[in-house]
Amino acid sequence: MKGSSISLMYGIFVAVGLIAYFLLLSLFGLHTNPAFSVVNIAITGIGMFLAIKKYRSKKGAKFIYEKGFTTALATGFIATLIFTGFFAIYASELNPNFSEELITMWETDWFVNLGMLVFTVALMGLATSFVMALAIMQRYKPSWNTKEGKKHTY
Repeated sequence: MKGSSISLMYGIFVAVGLIAYFLLLSLFGLHTNPAFSVVNIAITGIGMFLAIKKYRSKKGAKFIYEKGFTTALATGFIATLIFTGFFAIYASELNPNFSEELITMWETDWFVNLGMLVFTVALMGLATSFVMALAIMQRYKPSWNTKEGKKHTY
């Protein structure tokens, strides 16, 4: 239960950071350029790292790798759900021409509706969360360079 409250708290913080960054980009008209979404990786990664750090400090010696991974993954998934909800509202209500502005910059003749755009944002967020959780947890992986760990090697 404590891990889920940490995930919820940090997931909300990450989502607020992602929303603030998106709105900052929109002030300068840069929100239609997908290249700027690279910063989302850093925002998500920092939030997930802080969530794992907080969870590990609460657990101390009882910290389990799998629970840390779950905490990070839940943090990212919560942030993704909140940001995707915001994005759906933004693209449909606040700026109805957003999807047209985003798609026309590629000069294609594809028709992409709002649902597909929102689905893509959600899928990218979930994939980023999964990859970042795996990458960050490498720092907390138990070392096999101990007497106990060497028993499990050839």
